[in-house]
Amino acid sequence: MQSALKRNHDAAGPGSPTPTSNRSLSQDLAGFHSLAEGLDYAARGVTGFNFYSARGELQSVLPYAELRRRAQATARKLLSLGLKRGERVAIVAETGADFMAVFFGCQYAGLLPCPMPYTMYIGGKESYIERVAGMLSAAKAGTVVASEEFLGHISEGAARAGVFRVLSHAALQALPEAAAKLEPFGPDEEAYIQYSSGSTSCPKGVLISQKAIIANARGILREGLRLTPDDRAFSWLPLYHDMGLVGFCLSPMLGQVSVDFLATTSFARRPALWLKLMSDNATTITYSPSFGYDLAARRINGDAVTLDLSRLRVAGIGGDMVRADVLESFGATLSVAGFRPQAFLPSYGMAETTLAISFVDAEQPIRIDRIDRHALKTTGRALPASGEGARSFVVCGRPLAASTVEIRGERGAVLGEREVGRIFVRTPSLMSGYFHNAEATATALGGDGFLDTGDMGYWLDGEIVITGRAKDLILHNGRNIWPQDIEWAAEQIEPLRSGDVAAFAVEGDDGEDEVTVLVQCRLQDCAAIEALRHEVSAVVHRSAGIECRVVMVPPKSLPFTSSGKLSRAGAKQKFLMGEIGELTAFASAPAAALLEAAL
Repeated sequence: MQSALKRNHDAAGPGSPTPTSNRSLSQDLAGFHSLAEGLDYAARGVTGFNFYSARGELQSVLPYAELRRRAQATARKLLSLGLKRGERVAIVAETGADFMAVFFGCQYAGLLPCPMPYTMYIGGKESYIERVAGMLSAAKAGTVVASEEFLGHISEGAARAGVFRVLSHAALQALPEAAAKLEPFGPDEEAYIQYSSGSTSCPKGVLISQKAIIANARGILREGLRLTPDDRAFSWLPLYHDMGLVGFCLSPMLGQVSVDFLATTSFARRPALWLKLMSDNATTITYSPSFGYDLAARRINGDAVTLDLSRLRVAGIGGDMVRADVLESFGATLSVAGFRPQAFLPSYGMAETTLAISFVDAEQPIRIDRIDRHALKTTGRALPASGEGARSFVVCGRPLAASTVEIRGERGAVLGEREVGRIFVRTPSLMSGYFHNAEATATALGGDGFLDTGDMGYWLDGEIVITGRAKDLILHNGRNIWPQDIEWAAEQIEPLRSGDVAAFAVEGDDGEDEVTVLVQCRLQDCAAIEALRHEVSAVVHRSAGIECRVVMVPPKSLPFTSSGKLSRAGAKQKFLMGEIGELTAFASAPAAALLEAAL
């Protein structure tokens, strides 16, 4: 297939994406002291960022040399506002050149950028405004920059937070440039604040230093991706999330490779466009949570045969629990496009460690560990098993070389092979703390320098296996039940889809925990709804051996985090507060009313 790129050209002409390789600049994999120093070096080459429309058309091209020029000009404009070193500048993180110019402009001006979400989330406008207000208050931001499209909502949120300097990108660029000499952040200073998920009322800002981002990018590029000068990346991940910002903006720049971007909203509307553009651009590296691969495989239909994904050597998975069934389905569907399952690269990470904690070997196929479900629930050990009672987990690799990972039991003892416990991490890329939140920082970071990740897992031959979030674990009649086991089992029932089920425990009047399962249902017939309810109940009983309360709820009821992960805690809270209503209340309504409720 003819590629959309001229792979051997040395410069990007009008309407052409940036080249894949630098022919006259040696690759340096994050051997820098700061983000600004890294961009200074990348600007000496011809690679950069490219942005595609929802129709798959190249909208804008931003070589690193042009990004550096725009960032430095933007830095002077920000300084003309009288901002002091270290002040926070919130930026609505839309996927485009404007966001990049302001984010990197802050690096040159010595200002702390705070990327903010642009999606409305479940709950619509009011929920979004409250979230914006919470983030701005927590960041103690004095300035907000957004596109004209979001200026109204952002201004409302800013007013609630007491922030009154809200600028559009056009207004910012219309400012004069300060005559002051630029003093970029140095290696001993901070780099940015990450607000990727969390509650609306009290969001926690992860403060990342220059040393932390450089250390993590170095591990990602050298140990995880094993980046080469001929690699080309593609991302639809949101830039307000750590996997999008660090994994596919900052790290590729620090490795001087080109990145092609599709806005997250465009991917949500046309998941298969991700695959087509990677085929056209001869992409070698991409990343997605499991649900992204699931969506794309479902939407590609018969067009897979027209694609060429043979150049894709890294198809990374992160951001949520890695699902073996999704990877198997994607691999089978896209095999006709030349996709190799060996390209899958499971990993583990979080914003508090900048991003990456562990990677599997990029040259080895993924490894699936099948364990005894009953032993896991009753003894806390991951014993090998096969057959109907087995549970599959995808191995997420070895920790980065400079990191130390411990798996600890309830009393803090370090556990051995196949013993399930809580995961603790000590790494050079650890956050400085939660910005202006000493209590939360003290809870997460112990005096021994280890971060309590809140995740559960076990060791397998020196590699980490993640079993779930500790806070989501359901304790039922003395047994440990993983909610994703219930959810995944139920989602196999037609017509349910991935993300349609949330399981959690609710304390009953007798003090005992009752397992509650919320199921998003698109059916309208009362008998069909009840039949699905009974089928879900039966599947949960077979898979988990428990009785549960199954609640059928309208489509789009379940809340998700900014990274696209199901928020079980959010679902439980909304359900208990009555914000998620049972579908039976709508069952007798006409179709138009049902649709309105779903939207």
